[in-house]
Amino acid sequence: MSARAPEDSSAGRAGTTAPVPTTLAPSSSTTAQRASRGSRPRVLAVAGSDPSGGAGIQADLKSIAAAGGYGMAALTALTVQNTRGVRDVHVPPAAFLAAQLDAVTDDVTVDAVKIGMLASAPVARAVAAWLDALPRDASAPSGGPGAARPAVVLDPVMVATSGDRLLDPAAEDAVRDLLGRVDVVTPNLPELAVLAQEPVAADWPAVLEQARRLAARHGVLVVAKGGHLGAAWAGTSEDGAPDALVGPDGVLAELPGPRLTSTSTHGTGCSLSSGLAARYARTGDWAEALRGTKAWLTAAIRAGEGLRVGGGNGPVDHLVGLRAGGVEPLAPSGADGADGASEVSGEDVVARWWDDVAGVRAAIDDLAFVRSLGDGTLPADHFRTYLEQDALYLRDYARCLARASELAPTRAEQAFWAGGAHGALVTELDLHTRWLGGEPQGVAASPTTAAYLDHLRAAGDDYATLVAAVLPCYWIYQDVGERLAARNRPGHPYAAWLGTYADEAFADATREAVAILRRAVAAADAPTRDRMAAAFRAACEHELAFFDQTGLPGRAGAARPAGGRPAEPVPVP
Repeated sequence: MSARAPEDSSAGRAGTTAPVPTTLAPSSSTTAQRASRGSRPRVLAVAGSDPSGGAGIQADLKSIAAAGGYGMAALTALTVQNTRGVRDVHVPPAAFLAAQLDAVTDDVTVDAVKIGMLASAPVARAVAAWLDALPRDASAPSGGPGAARPAVVLDPVMVATSGDRLLDPAAEDAVRDLLGRVDVVTPNLPELAVLAQEPVAADWPAVLEQARRLAARHGVLVVAKGGHLGAAWAGTSEDGAPDALVGPDGVLAELPGPRLTSTSTHGTGCSLSSGLAARYARTGDWAEALRGTKAWLTAAIRAGEGLRVGGGNGPVDHLVGLRAGGVEPLAPSGADGADGASEVSGEDVVARWWDDVAGVRAAIDDLAFVRSLGDGTLPADHFRTYLEQDALYLRDYARCLARASELAPTRAEQAFWAGGAHGALVTELDLHTRWLGGEPQGVAASPTTAAYLDHLRAAGDDYATLVAAVLPCYWIYQDVGERLAARNRPGHPYAAWLGTYADEAFADATREAVAILRRAVAAADAPTRDRMAAAFRAACEHELAFFDQTGLPGRAGAARPAGGRPAEPVPVP
């Protein structure tokens, strides 16, 4: 067995972070002050349109909403495009763009700006003039409360994925001139080379050094993205698609990540930059904003094919978190008011917990077991091992749900948990035993299974903590299962099993369980919320270990072809 104790698991925690200069990353008090005002981050996207909805302004607004912000838009260009390509572009007069920008800022306080497609030199110069005209409070951090100038992220749309240059030389110079006016720039590798006026970097160390030189030259932070590195280089690296936040003195935060095989990549650059702007406006920390955006975008790419949009490179699923029951919070909840009282939104706190385990959820998706179950290559003996341990787990999990029913403060919650216990013990366990041909015989709970059950029992008689501990079994299973169900197909050796993941009744039960947790959070005091947060996080890490305990070769983020005999269709009796 390759059981890994959850306490030792670091698969879901990506990257190492160096301190970011305070002039570039305001303190968390920025977020707390916004929370006390009850304001959503107001984020203005300045970019072109995409009528197919996957890129441009349409992607920006969805990305901002997914990050908990309020999105606004000023259009720089109208495109005629779909998932297969761009057919035509219309660029309105630069004066019309300037009028849009002025109309927004004359009325609305803008916390962050994302700048995307700037199709001509006059358009780029209009944006530069608008940024220059914004009044500035020198004592307040960029984007923070009281600051007139918002934080600004530039996505320099200059080079197509094909390598074609999208702008003429004058427009490229005008975009380059914006670097000294923005806080962060998010180029792909060809765009990084154009901005630096150097050849395209060939490997990751060269990318980081090129980004450092650009940052030093213009006094800007650079998000270096490794997704466009060649497959030959990626094959030599443990992490085929790294990202990094780079400043004038070098790397501030480096985030490894798996290279995903997907056609759902349309608009990823737009989505990353607008998501980054919104998360920075919420957190006040560029490194933390990038980490959250990368985890979210990775999940959105994986879920994109399930949308079935278009016949070319389709969009990512920007609302993947919402479909799984999670909505990102406005800011860390529980900010103290002037009287020291704490106003807590259960929805916001639970959403933050869900966002905090994005790395754990991504690691589960990258496990060799999960990936091979989805593509049908999972060896039958590994699947049987999983079913045996899951059957043993469900027996005692049902007892924990029954205990939650005993402790529930309302009749409705008592009935819900009692129904869950019945479902785990009868419906789910019966399904397992039919696949196994009977109850597991001569099989003991693995150390991983035993550790997970011990964690659930440790909640004892604290109802709120017990609810937080049992929820990940609902939420993560439903979240992972939704993507696995989308990969089902006729002839899949596990077609009948994957079909169970599409059960709408379980999705409804998951949503109700999340709602119960939100109510418990809102009613809890601060020490109880701390215990609940720890119980929830630990249970999520136990879920990762549980999926990874069958002994299948491969690590999270780099699953390799499985050994053992190939998967065989397993009929349900």
